[in-house]
Amino acid sequence: MKVSESAVILRKLIDKAIEDHKLTRSEYDAILHQASKDSHIDSHEQALLNQLQDMIEDKSIKLIP
Repeated sequence: MKVSESAVILRKLIDKAIEDHKLTRSEYDAILHQASKDSHIDSHEQALLNQLQDMIEDKSIKLIP
């Protein structure tokens, strides 16, 4: 299955959060906007969002207000 351009961009945004172990509210909003930009969240995008959510929940990425 081919990875969408949207998923590639989403991966870059999430990789930045992984690198510095923090995610601001505006970065989080940008990630959600990118994922839903084309009105469809494909399986790659969903997997990336699930991975991000898991990292937020286990506190490997800190969500900053």
